[in-house]
Amino acid sequence: MKLAVIGDPVSHSLSPRLHRAFLEEAGIDGSYVAIRVPKGNAVDVIRRMRMDGYTGINVTTPLKEEVLVCCDQLDEEAELAQAVNTIFFGRGVLGTNTDGLGAVSALETILGQPVALERIGVLGTGATARAILTHLRVTDAYTYVWGRDEQKVQEICERYEAKVWPEDPPEIVISTLPSGVRLPEELAYDLLSVDVVMDTNYGERSTLGQQIYREIVKGDQMLEAQARASFDFWLAHAQAAVEDFSS
Repeated sequence: MKLAVIGDPVSHSLSPRLHRAFLEEAGIDGSYVAIRVPKGNAVDVIRRMRMDGYTGINVTTPLKEEVLVCCDQLDEEAELAQAVNTIFFGRGVLGTNTDGLGAVSALETILGQPVALERIGVLGTGATARAILTHLRVTDAYTYVWGRDEQKVQEICERYEAKVWPEDPPEIVISTLPSGVRLPEELAYDLLSVDVVMDTNYGERSTLGQQIYREIVKGDQMLEAQARASFDFWLAHAQAAVEDFSS
C-alpha cells in the first residue's frame, strides 16, 4: 500500500509516523511519505501519483479545496464540506473528509460523553471549519460560527444550520484558525470563560493557549482520530477492489 500526504508545509506533519504505525499494526507492507505541493499544483501532482501506483493520499492546507476537481466521486462529508482531506485511487478517484469525524471524536473523548445538545462554537470559515460543521450537523449539537468576514459567516451558518457568534459564548470552542493568527481582544476575552477550547493545530504549531493565557486542548488527538479514519477508508476500499477483481 503506497500512501502519502500532500500540502504546504508538510515537513512538520505527524501523519507519516501515524500511518506507518497503522500499516505495521495491520501487517501491511506499505509506505507513507510527506510531499510538499505548493498551492496551484495539486491537480498535476495527483494525476502523476495515480499513475505512479499510489493507493491513496491525505490532503492538507492549502489544497483541500483545490483537489475537489480531481475527484470523480465525493462522499457526503466531502460534498457538504466542499473540501477533501483523503483520496483513494481505485477505478475512479474517491474523495472524503475525515476532519469532522476526527474533531468530534477527540472532543467526545475529552468530554467523556457525546456532544449532543452541547453549545459548540467554531472559529473560522475555511475547509477544516466546514468539515467540522458538516459532522456536527448530525450530532444534535448547537453550533455557532465566528469569522472576520460577516457575509461568509452568514453563508456558513445557513449552509450548516448554525448561528452567528452569540453574546453569551458557547461552552465549547474549536479553533480552526491558522497558527499564529491574533484574535480580536473581545473574542480572546470570551475564550477565557468557556469550559473547553480545542485548537485544530497540533504540537508546536498550536500557539492559541499562549495567546489567551489559558489551558487548551491541542489538535494531536484530533489528528490521530482523523488519521485512523483515513486509514480505515483506504483499507476498506482497497479490500473491496481486491474482491471485485477476484470475483
